[in-house]
Amino acid sequence: MEPLKEMFNREFYQYFAGVFADVDKNFNSNAFVNNVTSDLNKLELNGRLRNTSIVLQQYLPNDFKKAVDVLYKASPFLRRGYTTLVLPDFVALYGKEYFDLSMEALRDFTSLGSSEFGIREFLKTDLEKTLKVMKQWAEDKNEHVRRLASEGSRPRLPWSFKLDEIIKNPSLTSDILEKLKADEMLYVRKSVANHLNDISKDNTTYMLNLVKGWDGTNQNTRWIIKHASRSLIKKGNLDSLSLFNFEKDIKLRIDNFRISTEHVQLGENLHFEFELSSLKSTAQKLVVDYAIHYVKASGEHSKKVFKLKEVSLLPDQTIKFSKNQMFKDLTTRKHYKGKHFIEIIVNGQRLERKEFNLTIL
Repeated sequence: MEPLKEMFNREFYQYFAGVFADVDKNFNSNAFVNNVTSDLNKLELNGRLRNTSIVLQQYLPNDFKKAVDVLYKASPFLRRGYTTLVLPDFVALYGKEYFDLSMEALRDFTSLGSSEFGIREFLKTDLEKTLKVMKQWAEDKNEHVRRLASEGSRPRLPWSFKLDEIIKNPSLTSDILEKLKADEMLYVRKSVANHLNDISKDNTTYMLNLVKGWDGTNQNTRWIIKHASRSLIKKGNLDSLSLFNFEKDIKLRIDNFRISTEHVQLGENLHFEFELSSLKSTAQKLVVDYAIHYVKASGEHSKKVFKLKEVSLLPDQTIKFSKNQMFKDLTTRKHYKGKHFIEIIVNGQRLERKEFNLTIL
């Protein structure tokens, strides 16, 4: 699989420059391409994104308002997706002194890819003023703009810096979440759930109290609460378990936990299976997970929990589980050889684990 950074390759820049040359007669496309690709091999994905914005500024009008006008003219012809984050990144870099224009541009450009990273630069500079605008975005008719209100203000947005003030005081984004708690678009609801999941990592009690006050009979709201609670449920947080009637005091036995091999090669599957038997006279609602303890480059282990199944285990009932876990390198995970562990987790409680070795040829 081609690395993600190759989205920003010479072919992309030639097309990108051609679009800008078509809408701005003063844009020197050849000079831009040569400049922006001069040190391309030294840069990773986000480095290439930022470098594109910096070099682009050298070939656009010096006046920010005129430069943004060129961005608007070019935007309909650019390829959609991650590479269009160049537009909001440019605004974030050079639009701090033009707050209203920058807010309007970030709102408009977010439908092309996302302005979630760009808006954070303004949150860092003037949190109160920027959040006031984002609260208005939460009521926008465009789902991309509504999502931006939630995603851009997440306390711990991946691939971005933390918003420490919101981590300290999560109520700062409560108005945004309240407006979006029953949104009809799954795209938006996923962001709200991830925002709440971020909050749960630093302010568990606050997050749980917030969602307990929401109308859980609304299917959209209930979906958000369930997805937002996934980390707490995996950890066995009793309050989050009770929100969905998962058994807090499990009584069961694990039997016949087997793995297919103790030596797995990168690119192969590890097959595992086990049985859960009830030791309780009443039904138990269970969330069954498993965790892989991956070896890191340092030789230490990093635990990753995977969802397996939700079941209702009846008295005297036994349920068998089986699963194949593939081991291959991903853009988000690189594997290292050595001793790994797999463990079974039920309602946050670790039941049993086995070890195996991963080999890499």
